[in-house]
Amino acid sequence: MKKQTYGWGLLALGIVLTGALVWTMRDTVERDTQAVSKGDIEINVSALGTLQPRSYVDVGAQVSGQIRRIHVAPGSHVEKGELLIEIDPSIQQAVVDSDRATLAALKAQLLESQAQSELAGQQHRRQQQLAKDDATREEDVQTALASWRAAEARVDNLRAQIDGAQSTLKGHEAQLGYTRIYAPMAGTVVSLEAREGQTLNATYQTPMILRIADLSSMTVWAEVSEVDVTRVKPGMPVYFTRLGTEQRRWQGKVRQVLPAPPTAAGQGQSSETKPAASSVGKVVTYTVLFDVANADGDLMPQMTAQVFFVVSQALDVVMVPMQALHIKTPGVYEARVLNKAGKIDVREVRIGLQDRIHGEVLQGLQPGDQVVTSERNISHWAERFQW
Repeated sequence: MKKQTYGWGLLALGIVLTGALVWTMRDTVERDTQAVSKGDIEINVSALGTLQPRSYVDVGAQVSGQIRRIHVAPGSHVEKGELLIEIDPSIQQAVVDSDRATLAALKAQLLESQAQSELAGQQHRRQQQLAKDDATREEDVQTALASWRAAEARVDNLRAQIDGAQSTLKGHEAQLGYTRIYAPMAGTVVSLEAREGQTLNATYQTPMILRIADLSSMTVWAEVSEVDVTRVKPGMPVYFTRLGTEQRRWQGKVRQVLPAPPTAAGQGQSSETKPAASSVGKVVTYTVLFDVANADGDLMPQMTAQVFFVVSQALDVVMVPMQALHIKTPGVYEARVLNKAGKIDVREVRIGLQDRIHGEVLQGLQPGDQVVTSERNISHWAERFQW
């Protein structure tokens, strides 16, 4: 009898241990949740851009000669009309002096010819008076008339020569004036390509000496892929960040979408500076321009900008992670919501604007709701028996 009782005890103990082991090896469901919140949703087109001054001018030399003095340096701020460069004026001054001497000689000849013309006129009138009294020959009258007309012609010829000499002098005086180069606009000297003592040759083309730019307003030249360029329109909001200052945004609006891809050399742009590089690999890009104020001078030419063209946006709206939703029909989704009792409720959710991460909740969820973003089964192995 004791043996039978002992056997039943061992059997009961085995059953209990087996039950405990099965209990501790049970599978449980582990869920990741995220609270529904409010925020901004934005659909944008991203691109890389290059900063350039919106307004600038390249200053060159219109005359040949040696640079005598440069009054500015890169970074100098200049006002309109300020003296920038002096070129040795020796040759131009000599030409002007020669022109003035020639003009003075012509004016002296004119005075002489005018006196001769006046005398010839008097002689002609005297011959006419004598002819009325039959006191002279007809031949003498005709000779006096011819002399007077010749003298008048010489006066007209000299006047024409003086006009030509004055015009030549004016042109050479302008050339002399070009030996002193003044700022055509107010701004900052952003580049200087020449040095004092350098000889310039302006015979075939104008040598570029320096560039003046107004850095208070900058233009971003953004290169947009052919895939996205049709979504970018004039007047569209746009912002950009600069490398190293991602926390700051500069705002603007699209001014222009250039209708053709830029050439490799950036030719064909006459009003603004075209940055280098026009495509990435085999992808065709189009240039989009927009302007931004630079009152604090934090933006500089040739800086790289990370540009975002705002196609659409929803501000301060209820939003939910898209990974927590399961689509039913376009715009209609299902969400699994963890209630206060720890149970799962399935709700129908209507979504408006959405990006790759969040969707705008139009109906079905409220801020604070805990939506299930993922679930997984976990098998637990007991480290010890639990009775």
